[in-house]
Amino acid sequence: MNGWTEGFQESINYIERSLTDELDIRDIAEKAALSPFYYQRIFGALCGMTVGEYIRARRMTLAAQELACSDIKVIDAAVKYGYDSPDSFAKAFQRFHGITPSQAREAGAELRSFAPLHIRITLEGGKMLDYSITEKAPFTIVGFKRRFNTETSYQEIPKFWNEWMSDMKGLKGMFGVCLDMDGKDFDYWIADLYTPWEDIPEGCETYSIPGSLWAQFKCKGPLPDSLQSVNTQIWSEWLPSLKGYELAGNYSIEIYMPPAEDPADTLSYIWVPLRKI
Repeated sequence: MNGWTEGFQESINYIERSLTDELDIRDIAEKAALSPFYYQRIFGALCGMTVGEYIRARRMTLAAQELACSDIKVIDAAVKYGYDSPDSFAKAFQRFHGITPSQAREAGAELRSFAPLHIRITLEGGKMLDYSITEKAPFTIVGFKRRFNTETSYQEIPKFWNEWMSDMKGLKGMFGVCLDMDGKDFDYWIADLYTPWEDIPEGCETYSIPGSLWAQFKCKGPLPDSLQSVNTQIWSEWLPSLKGYELAGNYSIEIYMPPAEDPADTLSYIWVPLRKI
């Protein structure tokens, strides 16, 4: 557990050392020995925000401190903390602090401060997490996909589901599949298991999932709360204590069972690919 925690903390330290430089999610994730795809999922579960939100909050904190305590020009502060223009910097500054960069120079100006993160995994009792590790042969999905940005995916993917559910479009919606594209964006599929003897619904595509070991996590209760709760446990409790395996592949799968009469009995699953080490 300590090695995993230290690696993740080193990624935070790297962000802190590089706040006035151009930051790339690939370089950040590398410090934690994770793919950008998994790093961003774990960061969100542990920290309650995206990597981009954290970076912006830290930059705004440092920019305000520098404006209040030095004679740096607003345009120079904008460039230093990664903004293309003084206007975009001023808008972001006002959203964060509630005042303009110029007002930050005034005596008694109230500024917000967001402290650097320190990752500590602590043991807390009383939470059960049902899972199994099993090997599965390759399989193919068929469905609709849409590309999402990690920064906005939590808000946009439910809209994708709502849009699909308005007419179902020839699918049952058994799977929700996240496939990493470039570390910043990923394809999300609403999909079923593909059977070659059936016609592919209009607008759908197929994708082959390789054979793998999978950790399968059982979620019980109303959606999406049950899935989100288990997802947080996976990254904040299960993964730091995982022995003998490591994450494999840049994808994860949600499995949705038919709705139960009582929402409290609704079952769903999260699958995470693994390999032995």
